[in-house]
Amino acid sequence: QVQLVESGGGSVQTGGSLRLSCAASGRTFSRYAMAWFRQAPGKERELVAAISLSGAISYVGDSVKGRFTISRERAKNTVHLQMNSLLPEDTGVYYCAGGAGVRPGDEYDVWGQGTQVTVSS
Repeated sequence: QVQLVESGGGSVQTGGSLRLSCAASGRTFSRYAMAWFRQAPGKERELVAAISLSGAISYVGDSVKGRFTISRERAKNTVHLQMNSLLPEDTGVYYCAGGAGVRPGDEYDVWGQGTQVTVSS
């Protein structure tokens, strides 16, 4: 079973950048598509970005397109989310997840504990 641990969250001002990382333990990391979700207070969890097993296919949500980039380092069992030009509406808890695919609606069954991102205006 894969375990996921997120890091890199914090507080920034509008226009700032953060890089989230998700370290995976376990031999089956390479079998999972990986994704970042976020959840703001009072809102439903949202798929932000996802990347395929090989890293060749990725998805980025419309609300973050052009600002966020997802990548994975298979040799290091790590997935990153580079977040630039951050806006207050990007505030929330960001979760790393492992699952079956990169499309919204695909099932994800391995989750990290989450890391808080706060963007102030």
